[in-house]
Amino acid sequence: MEFKGKIIVVTGAASGIGLALTQRFVQEGATVIASDLKAEAGAEKAAEAGARFVQADVGQEADVVRLIDDVLGNEGQIDLFCSNAGIAIGAGPETLDKHWDLIHRVNVMSHVWAARKLLPHYLERGEGYFLNTASAAGLLTELHSAPYAVTKHAALAFAEWLGITYRNRGIFVSALCPEGVWTPMIENAPILQQTAITTDELVEKTLAALRENRFLITTHEATLPAAQLRASDNEKWMGKMVRLREKAMGLLAGHEAIGGGEAAKAEAAQTAEAPRTEGSA
Repeated sequence: MEFKGKIIVVTGAASGIGLALTQRFVQEGATVIASDLKAEAGAEKAAEAGARFVQADVGQEADVVRLIDDVLGNEGQIDLFCSNAGIAIGAGPETLDKHWDLIHRVNVMSHVWAARKLLPHYLERGEGYFLNTASAAGLLTELHSAPYAVTKHAALAFAEWLGITYRNRGIFVSALCPEGVWTPMIENAPILQQTAITTDELVEKTLAALRENRFLITTHEATLPAAQLRASDNEKWMGKMVRLREKAMGLLAGHEAIGGGEAAKAEAAQTAEAPRTEGSA
């Protein structure tokens, strides 16, 4: 895929990966429609980047439909839909049902709703592209949040199914599966900060993969070997992940202590039950 002259939609575009993608696609000569739940910040960032802004909550099917209808009505077509918006929330099974439901709607169903609405348009044209932001957590796991790990596995599974089913009809799918990226998503994940890359680095890797119509987009050299170990020697991989989680929890405890002891712990407990937007992944 090339980007000059294309109509591209990016959700979660007010910050992080979504903002970086928006900026770069505009630089590449695309017409970009940026979308985010945050109307004021999203409109400001879109204007700065040279994109048009449409507010939408991708956790609501009606908003996803309205966004796509808006673009088809104004720009006439969509060439690439970057279903990027997402959240991180919760910890383990104790996470409230309402938060399990919220993260499922944002991290999984937003991709389903976009495909449901856009597939007829793509099939009629005989071409189209979905870039679905999942996470390396979809290939491996997430050490802090069970809801995040579960929904990112599901997001990757849906992207795989979509790509397998429609590739021979001219429709391509790429699944973006980054490890740590310097966005607000990793503020409370010091283990990810150790190897985090910039959004600019991620964008370079993403555009290179899109130009090749490549399905799986990873950002760190360790991701695929870890996934291969998981498949070939699951017990060894599980042992490594147990040790890594112990390290991650130790780093998190130190991170909280540096941030102010009991106050930091209280803030961390609140954060566990408050969505962190993923203008990113």
